[in-house]
Amino acid sequence: MGTRFDLNSVEDYVANHMRMFILSVAGLVLFVGIIAVSVFFIAVRGAEQTMVPDVVGKELTEALLELQIKELYPRLQLRYSQTSRDRGHILEQEPKPGTIVKAGRRIRLVVSQGVIVNKVENFIGRNVSDVRMDLQAIYAESGGITLISIKEPMMYEFSAETPGIILAQKPEPGTDISGPTTLEFVVSRGRENTTITVPQLTGLEISKALEMIGNTGINFEFRIKERIGNEKGETVISQVPAANSTAPLSTVVLLTVTSPEKLTGNEVFGLFHYKIPPNPYPLAVRLEALLPTGERIRLFTIDYPGGDFTVPYKLPLGTILVLSMLNRELHRETVGG
Repeated sequence: MGTRFDLNSVEDYVANHMRMFILSVAGLVLFVGIIAVSVFFIAVRGAEQTMVPDVVGKELTEALLELQIKELYPRLQLRYSQTSRDRGHILEQEPKPGTIVKAGRRIRLVVSQGVIVNKVENFIGRNVSDVRMDLQAIYAESGGITLISIKEPMMYEFSAETPGIILAQKPEPGTDISGPTTLEFVVSRGRENTTITVPQLTGLEISKALEMIGNTGINFEFRIKERIGNEKGETVISQVPAANSTAPLSTVVLLTVTSPEKLTGNEVFGLFHYKIPPNPYPLAVRLEALLPTGERIRLFTIDYPGGDFTVPYKLPLGTILVLSMLNRELHRETVGG
């Protein structure tokens, strides 16, 4: 008689083992999930927090040691400062002292390179206008720190040197610079009682007359007269003093010019006028026109001592006239405005 198997018992046995297997797998998955979540939150919480120390004013090596103790790392930037005593010291830091950050954070430190120049140059024999431009370049290179400036007003003396040449300076050349320094200059105003020979300007067109005035550097003043009969337009018809006469350098040559023979619909003829404060000697003055098209043209350039600066013009309506002295804008106005 053969062995008889109970089919129901076998099915129950298999079902029980399957439930145990599924529960084991589920438990394993749950365990792995708990571990993963724990690791995630540990990572989110990050490293230990620390307080940023105050290192402004300290030497770089001392500052780095303090950051190392706090487990912080530097990001260095170099910058010129106003005194050589700052060299190698911390000027700024970010984040600010007392800020709570995570360990491992980078802290920005601005370290002084000292001053950009350390000795006073020899400026004697140079034109003071050129020296001004050099000092502006130093100002820009130092990040806007005024290391060297010129005392105003300067002292002027008559001399055989060209007007504008520096005759003496204080501090002396070679003096050490430990901080912001002010230069005192004695500047030539040229020879005393210098005379000129007045050039022949009568009969010249306005553009030619302006060119000659710019080349000779005479003092001048324009006046406009309406053209009459067969008179040629835009031409110098008279001058005082007369051509080829001898006059002091400060003499103002009065020039009368005629109006144009005709103008187009959008052209304007007029006289630019601006009173420039008197200077101890002639300085570079420039008059430019910004046309409505966007083009910029130079109308007139001269070394001018100051006074009533007058220049005739014929330009499109809406042109902007710009007057500058030593590359610094003094005035602007709109033609026909």
